Amino acid sequence: MNYEIILGEQQKQNVLSIRTKTKLEELPTIIGEAYGKIMQYLNELGLTPNEAPFTAYYNLDMTDLDVEMGFPVANQLQGKDDIKATIISAGRCISCMHKGPYSQMEAPYMEMEKWLQENGYEATGICYEYYYNSPMDVEESELLTKIVMPLK
Repeated sequence: MNYEIILGEQQKQNVLSIRTKTKLEELPTIIGEAYGKIMQYLNELGLTPNEAPFTAYYNLDMTDLDVEMGFPVANQLQGKDDIKATIISAGRCISCMHKGPYSQMEAPYMEMEKWLQENGYEATGICYEYYYNSPMDVEESELLTKIVMPLK
């Protein structure tokens, strides 16, 4: 499959998020729990996210993943318990949209790495995945995930 890699600017985003370490096989449960806690807190505040939920990957060690799950919000908010108010920094990035099962996410990552090498750019090492729909709402073949790699 050919992926369209887009060089662009990521805008600064205020977020509410939970950061933790986990194993790959526990990731779906960890993500679901984190999104649930954050949405409950946003409901308490009478607010809604202003963008799709994301997971940030600070490493790709499948036995000890360092991940942050959250929602972009319109304004800087206060955190609560393990929910932190943080910022995704503005800056140059590359991105691409993946349509299909999460189990096939390796292909767009490989295409993005190839693009970086061919075009002389270097990623920061953090990867963001924005989830525009959910396996609870659509067939796996219809899942839409935007991958964003900030650049050095």
